[in-house]
Amino acid sequence: MLDPNLHPYRPDLAAESLRGQVVSDRFVQATTYQVSAGVASLRKTAAPDGEQLSQALHGDVIDIYEEVDGFGWGQMRSDSYVGWFDMAALSAPVLATTHKVSVLRTYAFSAPSARAAPHFLLSLGAHVVATGQRENGFVATERAGWVYEAHLSGLEDFATDAVAVAEQFLHAPYQWGGVESLGLDCSGLVQTAYKAAGLRVPRDSYMQREIGAPIHVDASLSGLQRGDIVCWKGHVGLMTDPVHLLHANGHHMAVAREPLAAAVDRIGSAYGPILTIRRL
Repeated sequence: MLDPNLHPYRPDLAAESLRGQVVSDRFVQATTYQVSAGVASLRKTAAPDGEQLSQALHGDVIDIYEEVDGFGWGQMRSDSYVGWFDMAALSAPVLATTHKVSVLRTYAFSAPSARAAPHFLLSLGAHVVATGQRENGFVATERAGWVYEAHLSGLEDFATDAVAVAEQFLHAPYQWGGVESLGLDCSGLVQTAYKAAGLRVPRDSYMQREIGAPIHVDASLSGLQRGDIVCWKGHVGLMTDPVHLLHANGHHMAVAREPLAAAVDRIGSAYGPILTIRRL
């Protein structure tokens, strides 16, 4: 459900399927699109410099309900996030994807050669539509170009260790609203890591502190294990072992790994104490 208290929801516009769940004077059917750019920003306002709330990767499906000045207000199928998308990054009709990017990032090239001009970067988790045409170790895809086949996997192939996925992003720049390999935020890192492991995790930190089971620890912070999710008000990170936290954060302006105790001391002054620790 689109909760106006939790999302940048437009009270004057709602999907027909939500009738009775939200208050709106106007219900409309969506036009469905697919991200055909490498990545598409989801913005708070219909403007190129509008605040980025999240991102959709190549192949993601978006329901668009209204278009204004080249931007479409829509909802992501993958995690129900809503906002404004640049329509130039979207295409129709929606094509059934066949593979996903299984490395941190790879290029989509204009030809089956590493010397060919790249169209754009594809980040971990992006979905592509392979045509079956192969040459020089590359596979042709619809709307993207030629992708190195060894960098792709089947849609049902999942990582066995979500933390190992997150660790690949170490030192990636901090980007508010980001989920791409070139930059992401704290909750984007957690969502991306667990998505690669086959677990659907909500987008925002306040949502993520409701998943899994709570872990009770004392002031010594002992008893934690790899994969535990540490949640503050407005921030979240993953334990890589009983002592160290991996998180995308504004202090380092990057994904960093540091002792949890040090993070608690610093983050506490801005966000307050740890609210909960969750274990999936």
